[in-house]
Amino acid sequence: MKDVQQQVQEAIDLLIDSGAERGLQVAVYRRGEQVVDAVAGVADPTTGRPVTPDTPIYSYSTGKGATSTVAHVLVERGLFGYDTRIGELWPEFGTLGKENATVRHALTHAVGVPGIPADTTPEDLTDWDKMCAIIADSLPWWEPGTATAYHAYTFGYIVGELVRRATDKSISQVLREEVAAPLGVADELYFGVPESKLGRLARLEDAEGSVEYLASMPDDSPFFKWGPRATFPTAEFGNRADVLMADIPAGGKMSARAVARMYAALLDEVGGSRLISPERLREVSAVAFSGVDEIMGNPVSWALGYTLGRPGADPQEAPTAFGFWGAGGSIAYADTATGISFALTKNRLSSDFGAAERVSEIITKALAES
Repeated sequence: MKDVQQQVQEAIDLLIDSGAERGLQVAVYRRGEQVVDAVAGVADPTTGRPVTPDTPIYSYSTGKGATSTVAHVLVERGLFGYDTRIGELWPEFGTLGKENATVRHALTHAVGVPGIPADTTPEDLTDWDKMCAIIADSLPWWEPGTATAYHAYTFGYIVGELVRRATDKSISQVLREEVAAPLGVADELYFGVPESKLGRLARLEDAEGSVEYLASMPDDSPFFKWGPRATFPTAEFGNRADVLMADIPAGGKMSARAVARMYAALLDEVGGSRLISPERLREVSAVAFSGVDEIMGNPVSWALGYTLGRPGADPQEAPTAFGFWGAGGSIAYADTATGISFALTKNRLSSDFGAAERVSEIITKALAES
């Protein structure tokens, strides 16, 4: 029988050869040991630069998993707790009906400020202080903790400002010092990318028809309650140098190897480092809030800062898997039952998760049999 590395490599080579994808990375850890490190395709179609295992790719909301992980590491160190009121650390936020909003509410998208103003520009998103001031001055859409809706952009600023107030450091610096550097992936896991490193990133491209689809969406589409068209996760937006260099921790720039290693270090010790205790792992990976998304209308369940389930499986079928999906088709997760952590990152922004579902199924089956 082919080993799992060979099976994954053949699968992603086929995705590239068929023209379905441009560049792909897949990484898998099991109980602290890497078992898959596969890449295929090109990082930059204009130059032919190949994807390598250490190529960072802007993977949009997949980066929220890193944002949440930073928060858990700081809780582990005692800098704040899940039931700490946000206003205790960030007084400007604790006003206008948000006085009782907590860290737990932020992590479960229940804090009540899911949208950014309709006139927000990409340049605004790169201005940390401006965005935090706007969010602090926002009226909550509901009493914090009583409902949920995906906080597409605001999640990153809220958690990131909590981190800054607790440590007096940017969330990028804390990510590097407390997570990425101890795991040996400091140059592969970023929020804001240093200007000197921009040339290492993959170039994003839109899947055929996706830009036209965005343009055809009516102005009253629920999606635009998260933010205006100009801030949507397209290739044009994600290739901007100012966006790539900015701390916008609703998303992240990462290699599959780096983010899979991060999730592996939530489950187990990896190279001498473990990010959180087994007791905290049980807490952060359990269902923390369930409800109907107030914007999209679908039923949702949140762990503490993570989505639940794995690609191709109903969350009820894989309740022990937690991670985050990103617009464009990237994903990373860990599974407490199997000890597996998985990441797939890619630079062609598709509207589905077909590649992740296909590869995750291969891995789940192969490792269950070994």
